[in-house]
Amino acid sequence: MGDKNGVLAMVLAGGRVDELNVLTYYRPKSAVPFGGFARVIDFALSNLLHSGLERVAVLSQFRSFSLINHIGSGAAWDMLGRYRGISILPPSSGYGNSGWYRGTADSVYQNLDFVQYYAPEVVMVLSGDHVYKMDYQAMLDYHRAKNADLTMACLRVPINGSQRFGVAAIDDEDGETGGRVLDYDEKPANPRFNWASMTIFCFKPRVLYETLAANAAEDESFEFGQDIIPRLLAAGRRVYGYKFHDYWAYTRTIEEYWQANMDLLGPDPSIDLEAWGLRTNLEHRGIRDYAPARIAAGAEISDSLIYNGCEIEGRVEHSILFPGVKVAPGAVVRNSIIFFNNRIGRGARLEKVISDVNSTVGASSILGGPESAVDGRALVLGWNNHLPPETIIGEGCVIYPGQDPDKFSVQTSCGEVVR
Repeated sequence: MGDKNGVLAMVLAGGRVDELNVLTYYRPKSAVPFGGFARVIDFALSNLLHSGLERVAVLSQFRSFSLINHIGSGAAWDMLGRYRGISILPPSSGYGNSGWYRGTADSVYQNLDFVQYYAPEVVMVLSGDHVYKMDYQAMLDYHRAKNADLTMACLRVPINGSQRFGVAAIDDEDGETGGRVLDYDEKPANPRFNWASMTIFCFKPRVLYETLAANAAEDESFEFGQDIIPRLLAAGRRVYGYKFHDYWAYTRTIEEYWQANMDLLGPDPSIDLEAWGLRTNLEHRGIRDYAPARIAAGAEISDSLIYNGCEIEGRVEHSILFPGVKVAPGAVVRNSIIFFNNRIGRGARLEKVISDVNSTVGASSILGGPESAVDGRALVLGWNNHLPPETIIGEGCVIYPGQDPDKFSVQTSCGEVVR
């Protein structure tokens, strides 16, 4: 069977999100760094750990190397042992249902042999792309109590803007805990209801197997939201919504990703990684081997997260710095997220910048909008860029990885894409 709870968890972690542009140029969204030391997938894996769910598969597709490296043996989440474990399932070719994953539902369908080998009582399918803390056992208890064919976790969102989600109509059968799903629309142009799917599903295995097989044989798309949920509703299956009422970040766009990181800061942060018990693989990128951060005399740090290996001689305000970042004297980093091993040169100024790994900002450079431009668009600097001294790049620009430094000999205007 699945784990000791009879549950097999399938984590959807293989996709690239175009809206995150260069942050997912070489990695899936689930492997994007978050919060100064972690990866986005750590939230789902930590939730599984704290919920006591120990038999997990990660469905990986787009540029899986970073994700595979990060998960390692699974020991960081205690998923290593005789009756527990984490398996990574990339696409494969060969006999039967195999090939490049055509969608979220197809990724599970192609691995039904893996699922059926464990003969779970419940198959849980969840996204590895979201930021939240959730006790999955409470949802599983509800799923079993309702004898549901499918239970889907949902979060109430404003109806204005809910076009970006799959949204359900849920009755009040169980009040604020949940209810029967009466209707469902996937990313509707004109939403009629506003319980957004969180892409956390609990299935009866037999129902899942039959529905995936019908979807593979008869449909032209292969997604849980677009295809599987409507099929179950049309067949009159017992579909329930489990209502979630706490913090959840979608992080599908650059602004959402930036805001979710900023939610770690301030006097009353929405995200408390320590209280949430977030686990990560400290061996990935050698995080555990960095020396303690060094804060020089005269350095100024306010409302920021600064991690091991950082060397701060300038000023850092309302920002998150991953291990190995160096900020030279006179430099100012404000409202920014700076990934591993960046170098910020003397007198440089960064305002609302997201800088990927191993980049250098030359002395006296100016990146981003005017001072305290938190309402402006974030500037995204792809990895392995080395900007010459006195480079000026306006807010909202996107710089692809590894650009020729000569491209920055003239000012880069706001909103430009350099590739």
